[in-house]
Amino acid sequence: MERTDYNRALALAAIFQAASLVKDLAWRGHCDEHEFEVLIGSLFAFDVEAPQDIFRGEANLRTGLERIEVQLKSGGKPPDMEITRYAIGLIFLERKLQARPDMLEALGDGLKAAERQVEYFNMTHESVIARLADVYQESISKLGPRIIVQGEQTHLSNVNVAARIRAALLAGIRAAVLWRQAGGSRWKLLLGRNRLIQEARDLLHRLNT
Repeated sequence: MERTDYNRALALAAIFQAASLVKDLAWRGHCDEHEFEVLIGSLFAFDVEAPQDIFRGEANLRTGLERIEVQLKSGGKPPDMEITRYAIGLIFLERKLQARPDMLEALGDGLKAAERQVEYFNMTHESVIARLADVYQESISKLGPRIIVQGEQTHLSNVNVAARIRAALLAGIRAAVLWRQAGGSRWKLLLGRNRLIQEARDLLHRLNT
């Protein structure tokens, strides 16, 4: 993958979008179904490299692109620390995952098993989501430290909502892989903040015209 601001902006948008979905699910018990389906679909895009193809177009990451500008432009404390905390946690866990080839292999096997279920159900069917949630628990959750999700206990204790949260976090890990492959890093996030914001603005302007 080319290490460009464009690719980094799309990957970071996907991370923020996953974090936003996690927050919505945890506090409201539901989220934007199209955005959720797009991110779940990215988990099965095994032979695709370009972010715009993995997420089936820039427009499908509109919410994440808007989040880049809102969360990064302050220069100080982000307006939504919860979403930022999830995003940073996903990037951190992905880096730990790269040091565990055994877990990477197990993760790949789990996704292949889930893909076989998609042959019989749609990608967001509760059986597929439950399998993806298991994949997350059996791999990412064991890396530590776990991402602590805040929300309404009624939703967090709901089995189906909890599974969707874990599936969204798994999609966030997938996006974090793309972020790293595009040359993203903690320093790029800190020192290249303005360039990422400008790239997100340019993309949003193009989508709105």
